[in-house]
Amino acid sequence: MSIASFKLLSMRGKTKILHMSWMAFFISFVIWFNHAPLMVLIQRELGISNGEVEIILLLNVALTIPARVVIGMVVDRFGARISYSVLLAVCSVPCFMFALAENFAELAWARFLLGFIGAGFVVGVRIIGDWFPSSQTGIAEGIYAGWGNFGSAFAAIVLPGLAFYFGAENGWRYAIALTGLAALAYSIIYYRNVENLPVELAGLKSKRASTMEVTSIKDLFLYILSLLPLYATLSLLTWKLSSPINPILSPGWALAMHLLILAVFLVHAYQLVQTNAERLSRPIPSIHHYHYRQVFILAIAYLITFGSKLAVLSMLPMFFFNTFNSTQDLSMLDAGMLASSFVITNVIARPAGGWLSDQFGRKLSLALFSTGLAGGYFLMAMITPQWSIASTVLVTLICSIFMQAAEGAIFAFVPLVRRAITGEVAGIVGAYGNAGAIIFLILLTFLSPGGFFLLLGTCSLLLVGLVRYLDEPRNFIAEIMPDGSIVKIELE
Repeated sequence: MSIASFKLLSMRGKTKILHMSWMAFFISFVIWFNHAPLMVLIQRELGISNGEVEIILLLNVALTIPARVVIGMVVDRFGARISYSVLLAVCSVPCFMFALAENFAELAWARFLLGFIGAGFVVGVRIIGDWFPSSQTGIAEGIYAGWGNFGSAFAAIVLPGLAFYFGAENGWRYAIALTGLAALAYSIIYYRNVENLPVELAGLKSKRASTMEVTSIKDLFLYILSLLPLYATLSLLTWKLSSPINPILSPGWALAMHLLILAVFLVHAYQLVQTNAERLSRPIPSIHHYHYRQVFILAIAYLITFGSKLAVLSMLPMFFFNTFNSTQDLSMLDAGMLASSFVITNVIARPAGGWLSDQFGRKLSLALFSTGLAGGYFLMAMITPQWSIASTVLVTLICSIFMQAAEGAIFAFVPLVRRAITGEVAGIVGAYGNAGAIIFLILLTFLSPGGFFLLLGTCSLLLVGLVRYLDEPRNFIAEIMPDGSIVKIELE
């Protein structure tokens, strides 16, 4: 398969797919975080408490964990075109529900359902992995994720102004409803302008399993083991939502949820065994072999990088305010602006991390970025009230650049583990990122900010050790033709 050049400003071929997909992810992030900059207005109008606000923020990420696993299987089975289009259209409904909510319960249910749109990330990872060769996958995935993630910043910048434009009383409702309309309209645009595969691969037919196929019994047990943290995180969320302070679930409902989570895990594990039992009973062609530890290590890597990012973002404004308010008269508004330096590099650093992975190797790049991230977190642990604002911003930027670059390197790796199941691989890795955010946020309640940064730095160092067990991905894919023959397609 010949490799066409990568023209970023083009709207044809694979570049068109990239632009159409990052825009879909951008809109997904706008909707996913459209409540955050408007919570003060929402709280004032509906009279909800600070504790109820915290519950709404928690519910916003709760459903994303299982959703990314589910959407990973869906996109592998039905393709990215229909998956992204339906996801955007369906998730516009709870967006409208949130805009029309009149009390805390309605807000909470709408926000919980809206967490599903966070799974859109997985769809784009699959389609970009299918359209771009391995030598360009890293930068393409980096642009997709980096530019798409900017949707949350766009929401924070634009939606408050829209709310005040429409009027103080119901302005937030109109602003949020507009994001739902944008998702509904773009779902049609995406469906009409995107194809699942390039012409060179359009004729290939591969068997779609209902769950991920592994190539050894050892990998089967490792896969089942890797699901435990995801389901455990859901139980942790259930426990949090049923705590005596502002409980949203009664003890009876909490017990039912714990039992349901356990039952779903057992069913999931049973399906894995059923899907793979017959395959593993006979020799599997070596061309189809892959090591599931690749997926597990990448998942842990994303837990540490993306998970720590979300946790740090939640505590950084208050940390800067408490640190510099008395010594340098830093206001809460200025603290928020200072904390924004932690994510402002995302648009550039994540694509750069993917590009460097393409050029110098994914394993080496991820190891170097993880080392830099560890150093960045250790430096942040040293911040004191005597530091200058300039030095603090510099250290925050250094940490952020390495973190975003590491995320780019991770998803330069993901589509090349095994292309036929890229959706499910991305789903598991992405779900671990959300689980990491919840785990680190809970650990934060037991640690000082300095201790928290030391913990994150230590986790990043452990990641460097794990990276050595990754295998540099192969530069070809194997597909099964309709007549049963195996075709090897070079990607370089």
